[in-house]
Amino acid sequence: MRPERLYLNDILEAADAIARFLHGVSEAQFMQDELRQSAVLQKLIVIGEAAARLPRAFTERHPEIPWPDIVAFRNIAVHEYFAVDWRIVWVTATQEVPLLQSQIAHLVKRLSDEP
Repeated sequence: MRPERLYLNDILEAADAIARFLHGVSEAQFMQDELRQSAVLQKLIVIGEAAARLPRAFTERHPEIPWPDIVAFRNIAVHEYFAVDWRIVWVTATQEVPLLQSQIAHLVKRLSDEP
């Protein structure tokens, strides 16, 4: 199994990519851009996959992060792709991912400070 820190880095890298993909893009532009939608959704799936692979003991020690919601979103995106609501993807990518990125960055820093 990979160390938790690597999964957390996967989340941070995917969040960075989402920010790059959406920089200067309006919701209306996003809704009309299939390529950008696919790219953002793929990175959201990466975030969910990384969260799903974290050991339960680890996620239970960090309940401030909504791990089950992150994994549930990934499951919907992967298994029910045709039911994806792009408005929810937009809100997730523009509001929830930046918050998650901040939380994960803080968690990584705390873990780095531990002996």
